[in-house]
Amino acid sequence: MNKITSFTINHLTLLPGLYVSRVDEMDGFKFTTFDLRVTRPNFEPVMDTSVCHTIEHLAATYFRNYYPQDTMYFGPMGCRTGFYLIVKGEKTSEEYRKPVIDCFKFILEFEGEIPGASAIECGNYLDLNLNMAKYYAKKYLKELGA
Repeated sequence: MNKITSFTINHLTLLPGLYVSRVDEMDGFKFTTFDLRVTRPNFEPVMDTSVCHTIEHLAATYFRNYYPQDTMYFGPMGCRTGFYLIVKGEKTSEEYRKPVIDCFKFILEFEGEIPGASAIECGNYLDLNLNMAKYYAKKYLKELGA
């Protein structure tokens, strides 16, 4: 089997930031996968599952409400050092810098009930931590220079 693209990146030199992970084409349509790297792999502690889960709920809600025409997917990386955002079309990190910054500002400023935080809407609704999600949102915004 071929090695997937994300396993060809040297994670010992990868720093937090916003990167184009890959651009795929299917049936004539292009999709861009962004790497939203929040922590430095293998150097910093990974995010707790409750943090990843909370950021996922808030960011997925944000992107699907503000960029519904482009957003295909938002979710955590298995290694818990960041997130993947998949959008329609071939996009650059610079094109998505403002939307990503705005999303993480939304998380940092969010108050109230986390969207989808009930047993009916989520398969693990008790595993959420808004305070720590805000901590990592603030950290990531600093990494992005925002």
